[in-house]
Amino acid sequence: MGNTVLEIKNLSKRYNSQWALKNINMRLEKGRIYGLIGKNGAGKTTLMRMVTGLSFPTNGTITLFGKDRGSNMDEAGKRIGALIEYPALTSNMTAKENLHFQCLMKGIPNFELEDEMLELTGLKNTGRKKARNFSLGMKQRLGIASVLLGNPELLLLDEPINALDPSGVIEIRNLLKRLREFENKTILISSHNLPELYQTATDYIIIHNGEIKEILTHEELEEHCKSYVSIKCTDINQLAMVLAKNLHTDNFKVMSDKSISLYDLPGDMEQFGSMLYNNGIIITKLTIVETSLEEYYMNVIGGDKNV
Repeated sequence: MGNTVLEIKNLSKRYNSQWALKNINMRLEKGRIYGLIGKNGAGKTTLMRMVTGLSFPTNGTITLFGKDRGSNMDEAGKRIGALIEYPALTSNMTAKENLHFQCLMKGIPNFELEDEMLELTGLKNTGRKKARNFSLGMKQRLGIASVLLGNPELLLLDEPINALDPSGVIEIRNLLKRLREFENKTILISSHNLPELYQTATDYIIIHNGEIKEILTHEELEEHCKSYVSIKCTDINQLAMVLAKNLHTDNFKVMSDKSISLYDLPGDMEQFGSMLYNNGIIITKLTIVETSLEEYYMNVIGGDKNV
C-alpha cells in the first residue's frame, strides 16, 4: 500500500436508470502516468469527478493515500490537482493575475511560484493579455499551471492537450514526463489523442460504456502492438522447421488461420523470401503487420461496431 496513491474498488455511479460507471476496480501507483482511454460518454470524466469529490458514487469505495476518501477529503484534496472539463479562469485577468488569485484562494504564500509555473507552461511572455483573449490552447496551459501551484502529488487531467498546436502538445508532454521523473508525481490523464498518450503514459486504462476493459503497462502494450511478419504457405509445419533452423529463433506463433506470425523481423525481406524459397517453402502471403494503439483499443472494445 506504500506506493499506492489511489485505489478504487467496485465503484459504480448511476444517474436515474443509467449506469455511468459499473464495478470499477483500479489502482494507481506513485510515479506513474496513466492514460485513461475511452470514447465520449465512456465514463472518464465521471470517474475523475468522483475521485476529486465533485461527485459521489452509488456504490463502492475510493481510497486516497491509504485512507478512505469520504473521511479524508479535506486532507486528500490538498494533495490532488485536477483539471476537469474546462479550466476555471477569470477572463478579465492576465495569466499572472489568475495564478496570483489562485495562490490567494489556496492559501499558498510563495508567490514566486507564479512566474515558475508561467515559465513551465510556456505562458511567461503573455504580459498584459487578458485570459478572455487567450486561445483555447493557452487556456489549457494556464489551467495546468493553476493545478500545479499547490505542488500536488496526484494530478487528474481531463483532455489537457485539447486544442494545443503541435509545439504546445510537445511542451505539455515534456512537462508531464518531468513531473513524473524528477518529482515522482502520479498523473491520470484522459485524451482522445492516442498517439500522444502512447508517447507519454507508462500505463493504460481502457474504459468503455462505464466498465474497465483492460489495464496494462506500456511494456505490455508494446508486446501487443509490436510489428511482426505474417506468413502463409502450403506447409505450415515445414515453415516452422525452416524458421527454427535457418533463423535460429522460436519467437513465432502458429495462428488459428494457419499462418505464422514471426516476431523477429528479418533485416532484408527480399533475402528472407529467397531463403524460404530455397528451402522449399511456397509462400501464398507475406506481409509486415503493425498494430497501433488505436487499433489495439478498437480490438479491446469490440471493433468498429462500438465507434
